[in-house]
Amino acid sequence: MPQIKKKGQAGAAKNYITRTQAVKKLQISLPDFRKLCIWKGIYPREPRNKKKVSKSATASTTFYYTKDIQYLLHEPLLQKFRDQKVLEKKISKALGRGDVSDAARFERNASNPEKTGKPKYTLDHVIRERYPTFIDAVRDLDDCLSMLFLFANLPSTSTVPAKMIARCERLTLEFQHYLILSHSLRKSFLSIKGIYYQANIQGEDVLWLVPYKFNQRVVGDVDFRIMGTFVEFYMTLLGFINYRLYTSIGLKYPPKFDQTKDDQAGELGAFTLEGLNPVAQDDSTKLLTNSRAEHGPDPKVQDAVNKLVQQLKEGETNGDEEAAPAADGEEEEEQATDGIDKFEPAAPGGDILPQPSYSTNDPAQLFSKCTIFLSRETPRQSLEFILRAFGCKRIGWDAVLGEGAFTTNELDPSITHQIVDRPPIQAVVNEDGDGEDNQTSQKLAPNQRVPGRIYVQPQWVWDSVNEEEMQRPDLYAPGAQLPPHLSPFVQMKQGQYDPTVPLEEQETEAEALDADLADGEEGADVKEITDGAEGMDVAESEEDEDENEEDDEDEVDEDEEDVEEGSDAEESAALQRQIELEAELAGKSVKAKDQDPKTKAKLEARKALQKRAKEEAEDLERAKGMLSKKKRKLFEQMQYTNNKKSEEDKKLRAKRRKLEKEAAKGKAQ
Repeated sequence: MPQIKKKGQAGAAKNYITRTQAVKKLQISLPDFRKLCIWKGIYPREPRNKKKVSKSATASTTFYYTKDIQYLLHEPLLQKFRDQKVLEKKISKALGRGDVSDAARFERNASNPEKTGKPKYTLDHVIRERYPTFIDAVRDLDDCLSMLFLFANLPSTSTVPAKMIARCERLTLEFQHYLILSHSLRKSFLSIKGIYYQANIQGEDVLWLVPYKFNQRVVGDVDFRIMGTFVEFYMTLLGFINYRLYTSIGLKYPPKFDQTKDDQAGELGAFTLEGLNPVAQDDSTKLLTNSRAEHGPDPKVQDAVNKLVQQLKEGETNGDEEAAPAADGEEEEEQATDGIDKFEPAAPGGDILPQPSYSTNDPAQLFSKCTIFLSRETPRQSLEFILRAFGCKRIGWDAVLGEGAFTTNELDPSITHQIVDRPPIQAVVNEDGDGEDNQTSQKLAPNQRVPGRIYVQPQWVWDSVNEEEMQRPDLYAPGAQLPPHLSPFVQMKQGQYDPTVPLEEQETEAEALDADLADGEEGADVKEITDGAEGMDVAESEEDEDENEEDDEDEVDEDEEDVEEGSDAEESAALQRQIELEAELAGKSVKAKDQDPKTKAKLEARKALQKRAKEEAEDLERAKGMLSKKKRKLFEQMQYTNNKKSEEDKKLRAKRRKLEKEAAKGKAQ
């Protein structure tokens, strides 16, 4: 006879465990259990049947895998949590006995982790367990950066300590320095939530969100204890990643940090980067501009390779003296590709492969030839980061914005571009007709510009970065209507609304016909309204006419109404009703409207289009009848999704058409 299985010892009941049972099994408090689960990556699970899993009469809502809790039993952090609990019990017992000196001694020891007090734990082993390779850590960097940039912008409170904020800010600035030196930043987008950035780190695209530098208000409905647990884990993770990234480009980590400059809002300028192998000790604090020079290939091997390449080039030139002119053009193309890798033959006489070629404009050096000055009202931190990441090394701003500027003199003649976000600035001219010499004046007046300098709005920087080329400055001049700022992370699909494409190329045939008819009807309405106003004036001037003439007019009105009733109601019912109401208010007869041949042709085209659409819908319904029930449902879901997207695109096109009409009317006036 087989052994009878007891309830709760096999099947789903054995595979799952409730949160209360897990806390009792681990012998830790609930907050420590939450921390441990977050750090180890263990999350609640939803069983298929809660009744079979639940071992008690009360319905449990949170379940975990039993194997996950068994795995936590061997975690070294458990002993740290238990030691902390023992220390807290000692302090409470001392206070209960009234022994304040012992309680104070425990408190002092608890505040000094180096001594035998509060245990100090690290999450290094947790990082190594969760991310076996460095690429795994880079792939999980999105949430890490978004959380740390958020906490770096928060004010310090009892739940968010100042030390945590300072460490988040320092780690994020170190990460930005790596992106600047490696030119890894690719795209950026200004949104309502904040500024999105995308960087390519060792082949992996990383996207994160940075909030705007506003005064943040900490609300009470957010559990900062849970968020602080994530931040503690992410700080350790980003520290590991920064160390690996810095050493990969030949820099020491952590970089030297100047607290004085940081207190003066230096931010990026508060760090001094050093190489791993400095040439001299006196020059150890010098900022490295070319970090790869310290970790290049062996000089002897490189010389041998250069000699071999030179011999091959000489052999090619001697053998190609009588080549066609087309070969010369190919050689010119190959010479223009010095900035990228070449396919060199491994041995003399080997096959010569076609060399890759691309544009000579390097996006990483987009602003390298510019000297840019940031006005006080512009977001200095984000602009400085983006400009430096794309090659600009001469950035100035007002002294009130902090330390680290290339120049704080707005009248510096070396400045080529100035980014402003103020109303339009016009040069002040004296009564004699001469303007002030801005190059020699010490202070720039509010309504003056420096001659020869380009003034643009901040969006110019973001659009230039996303398009990988400098945009036209006149489109971003102060006071100009800016082009649409589109997200570079959205890939336009065929048939989808695209703001950069003219409206005539996107709208359907039916939308174009409706728009033309609407324009014609608006013109007819305007004409009828003016005619009605004139008729009202005539009626007011002829109030004393004979009643016989009024009777004749009524008869004419009745005849004309009979003619109107015979017209096509589908074509102009709404328009005709509007004309009748306006004529009634004006006291004038309604005349039969002669239809424009162009309007008549458009109406006929719309009728034909509607008929064709109706026939296509009927053919589609017949085709759907041939499908199976499962495929028909799937097809209907696809149809619903496509129709929903089409309606959204149609609304956007209609909104744009309305805005373009209003803009055209404004220019005409």
